[in-house]
Amino acid sequence: MVFSGKNVLVTGASKGIGKEIAKVLADYGLKVWINYRSKPELADAVKSEIEAQGGQAAVICFDASDEEAFVSAVKAIVESDGELSYLVNNAGITNDKLALRMKLADFENVIKTNLDSAFLGCREALKAMGKKRFGSVVNISSIVSETGNLGQVNYSASKGAMNSMTKSFALEGAPRGIRFNAITPGFIATDMTEELSDEIKTSYTDKIPLGRFGDPKDVAEAVAFLLSDSSGYITGEILKVNGGMYM
Repeated sequence: MVFSGKNVLVTGASKGIGKEIAKVLADYGLKVWINYRSKPELADAVKSEIEAQGGQAAVICFDASDEEAFVSAVKAIVESDGELSYLVNNAGITNDKLALRMKLADFENVIKTNLDSAFLGCREALKAMGKKRFGSVVNISSIVSETGNLGQVNYSASKGAMNSMTKSFALEGAPRGIRFNAITPGFIATDMTEELSDEIKTSYTDKIPLGRFGDPKDVAEAVAFLLSDSSGYITGEILKVNGGMYM
């Protein structure tokens, strides 16, 4: 894949899917800014992995749901590199419990963290990328944005809103040459899924036509496509990466 831009900011990139996204984008030749909020040793480890493979990376610590912090981070990146070419809004949290037991604070905290961070990223990207009239943003949503999920009223609401927001930003970004898309991953193999029993794993994979959990790299390669020149005529799209679990 070809990338006309030169750098990318990936929020929540110190572990899990975000880490794999950072590594894959570095493999494609982009300088990757690895965002983290805590545990700098994890972010530094991702940076070291990328550099060991000949890639370029930098770490940047900030809370993606904090407006002042996000504004300052984008400013620092532009001052360092001269531009921000791409953004992946991956930072997010869960706080799962049945709605009957969910306090308003539990609901609002997930909404604020997941949706505010994506909004701030999209808005600041629109500003920074607008100067060159070029750029691409990918928001990492979830299959539950389309299906709902037991015990995830807050999380599914945050991701459903993210999908709608992505389309609105796509309309605002198009005249400026900036594309906005989202990805809705299904069940992806992570450290958390490794702790599940074989019986539970089988109960999940039985619902997936392709018969397996996705790999973080499956998501990362989809992100790379949506950022790259190969998807230059795609914007406002919500791309499913779920093995056929929901079509």
